Amino acid sequence: MLEQYIVFGTLIMALVLFVQGRPRYDLVALMALMAVALTGVIQPEDAFKGFAQPAVVTVAAILILTRGLANAGIVDVLTDALDSVGDSPFLQVLSLTSLVALLSAFMNNVGALALLLPVSMRMAERTRVPASILLMPLAFGSLLGGMMTSIGTPPNLIIAGFRNDVKGVPFEIFDYTPVGLGVTIAGILFISLIGWRLIPRRRGAASSDSLLVIEEGYLAELRIPRTSSLAGKTIRELRQIVDAEFTVVASIHDDYRRNNPGADTVVQEGDILLVHADAEEVESLDGSMGLELVGSKDVSTRWLGPDGVILAEAVIKNTSPMVFRELPSINLRSRYGVNLLAVARQGSRVEQRLKRISFRPGDIILIQGTEEMIDEAARAMGWLMLAKREPRMELDPHTPFLAVGIFGVAIAITSLGLLPAHLAFPAAAITMILTSLLTLRQAYEALDWPVLILLGALIPVGEALEVSGGARTIADQVTSLSGGAGAIGTMVLLMIVTMLLSNILNNAAAAVLLAPVALGVASSLGVSADPFLIAIAVSASSAFMTPIGHQSCTLVMGPGGYKFTDYWRMGLPLQVIVLVISVPLISIFWPL
Repeated sequence: MLEQYIVFGTLIMALVLFVQGRPRYDLVALMALMAVALTGVIQPEDAFKGFAQPAVVTVAAILILTRGLANAGIVDVLTDALDSVGDSPFLQVLSLTSLVALLSAFMNNVGALALLLPVSMRMAERTRVPASILLMPLAFGSLLGGMMTSIGTPPNLIIAGFRNDVKGVPFEIFDYTPVGLGVTIAGILFISLIGWRLIPRRRGAASSDSLLVIEEGYLAELRIPRTSSLAGKTIRELRQIVDAEFTVVASIHDDYRRNNPGADTVVQEGDILLVHADAEEVESLDGSMGLELVGSKDVSTRWLGPDGVILAEAVIKNTSPMVFRELPSINLRSRYGVNLLAVARQGSRVEQRLKRISFRPGDIILIQGTEEMIDEAARAMGWLMLAKREPRMELDPHTPFLAVGIFGVAIAITSLGLLPAHLAFPAAAITMILTSLLTLRQAYEALDWPVLILLGALIPVGEALEVSGGARTIADQVTSLSGGAGAIGTMVLLMIVTMLLSNILNNAAAAVLLAPVALGVASSLGVSADPFLIAIAVSASSAFMTPIGHQSCTLVMGPGGYKFTDYWRMGLPLQVIVLVISVPLISIFWPL
């Protein structure tokens, strides 16, 4: 009983920290692992065996293969067809959601979203459709598509591993397809016909010089230098003289800050004005009438010179080392030679000085530097570029066929049972490196280490829940709560619980924690474990109601201009549809 208390206490602590988002989820997972290992719930020699699990190895291989397919231009070939899509939001949403779902079935779903996000922004710009209408469907489509195969999303691989532990045989690559395909088709139809109409339309469409739709605009800092003729003018006069649209939210003089200064406030030499403006206006303000944009070190950002200097916009990923850190500790200029000029954050108004902002996942940043400098910083800092895409390697016309062939052979070998996925896909990744589809450095860069650490650390924690008897205790409570609802009713209850958890946890974490419970419930009811495991896989990937349950939802929050509460408008009915469609399909293809 003591071991159960230890495990339950560890899980409660982990859940609280997961919800808070600090420290980052991979560190929380390691803390939970240490808790069950140091207290003897699991043996010391078993503490890190999760990192050798087939699910972790396969996820790593899929991440590398995703990068190889992107380098080969596969996505560019597919997205060329999107140029013919008209101005109808229905057709745009249908085409984007269908394509990202198809890609997500065989690629990492976050990778598929990252590849199509700039395409969606350009489509929004070209057709003057608000980006908010397109991006949430894109994110949800990536989650739906991942349900269709065992390699589409980490929860499916995790569930396959639990099945292997129970029956000695994992779920094969297409075992998820009958249920996942039905759910995906129903979800895409709902999103395309009804769902996008439930999304709030954020103000404005992307301009020709900015791919972003930012309701509040960027927060930028302007300095009045000694040489500027604007010194001594009022803010009203400054707005009349400078040909740009911006809002002054604060003025700083000799470290004294005045919030919301009046129109008659006089600006003096050396004053810093905090302004909200869109990306195009921020660029036009730099140098206008002697104004200076304050950069990463509170000095003029024009030190780089005019040759080759560009502005680029990027989203900060969940796994970025910038998350929860402030600008002075990151040293972007000294390390990479780039300047961070402005930041935008949806859901809350940002009014701090740039150097005092603690960055969050989904923040959009405006970066100045040469293309090479920005590319290097983006790789190191975990940015998803929006206004520009990383140039592809120069490859011959046969390269896409080579990439598809390598990947297709790996899928065929796995499907035929000739090799398990954790051998076939790493072999395919190595082949892509040897055939120059990607470099060794790109292969290492493709690895999402926080996710891999999360999986490797939580798998032993899930086993601790089982060996301590905690999973059985929870399973008995779930069975008791379901009353006389039978196996189907109990499965529905378990799916609802998993869906709720997946909206506040990483979906892989939800799968790891609930899979042992599902096995316990199936054992208590005396039925097959397969339908319960499939149910957990589907519901763990249904994180549609919040922007924090899955990286795809987080990444579109800033570019789409969404607020936290926007997601449930389309996400809640979509989760109901997933539940209504998946339960009968599970009953048909995986009878109890």
